[in-house]
Amino acid sequence: MESTELAPDVPQLQTDQSQSNRATDSKNVAPGDTPDSSWAPDHGRRVTLKEYWEKWYESPYPDLDVSYEWNNGILEAKPLPNAPQIGLYNWFLALLLCNVQTYSHASLINLETGFMLKINDESDPKGERIQVRKPDIGVILNTNPVSWGALDQRHFDGVCDMVVEAVSDSTTAEVLRDTVEKRQDYALGGVKEYYILDPGGERMRFYTLTQEGVYDDIPPDPNGVIRSSVLSGLQFRLDDLQLRPHLADLARDDVYSKYVIPDLQVAVTRAEKAEKMAATEVAARQLAEEKYQALEAEMARLRTRPS
Repeated sequence: MESTELAPDVPQLQTDQSQSNRATDSKNVAPGDTPDSSWAPDHGRRVTLKEYWEKWYESPYPDLDVSYEWNNGILEAKPLPNAPQIGLYNWFLALLLCNVQTYSHASLINLETGFMLKINDESDPKGERIQVRKPDIGVILNTNPVSWGALDQRHFDGVCDMVVEAVSDSTTAEVLRDTVEKRQDYALGGVKEYYILDPGGERMRFYTLTQEGVYDDIPPDPNGVIRSSVLSGLQFRLDDLQLRPHLADLARDDVYSKYVIPDLQVAVTRAEKAEKMAATEVAARQLAEEKYQALEAEMARLRTRPS
């Protein structure tokens, strides 16, 4: 099993880096690291935000499984995941679902649902950059100032309180997008926590937003447990991101039992108490039977004594 130790920081991008250099198309990657764009033919295309909402936000092709984010005028295709990434994503999504169902304090977005991110940037002619990001998982607290959940909402106009991304590692450019560019932009946009999931463990990171508006690592406790300061009750063991135990096992683990199928823990406790009471009752009956048999034997002995 590979280590889940948190990897060292990737150097920050320069804040005055031009928008054209930030687009992760074939012009931005080293020779031999150019992604296959056949599945996303419009990656790197410049379109207006209005055009994006009208044509590119939802699947633009009937025969291609491709989804585009919008980065200040440039289409960025979301890379396709591999099986280990899907496995880790599904396990962590199940944890989050258990948490929000138990505490009813937040909603989750995924399934290519986007949210708006506005970033102050003096290097941009407009003074800000606007993005539409489609996080692998986004968490919207009930206390978020922007409402979410109406039938006609296809994207979230506010800023997610927490974002989870499964690192895309097909190319160096995709790795940098998740670990450097999005990390910087999510912080500048006000996302309170940013989690990067990596099946290999090398790039697994968990960040919290400081008062200075930058991300700092969330340190695990001595037992390797990460605790969220945004999503109340959410905690998980780093090693479990590799082991991925079944929910039924987590429900009997003290780290998870308060929010992963808590009714199961209650039922198990009741069953254990009932089993203990039943065992006690059986033992009491057996003891009473033994005493009765001993009394019968003694009475029989007394009846057979010569007078």
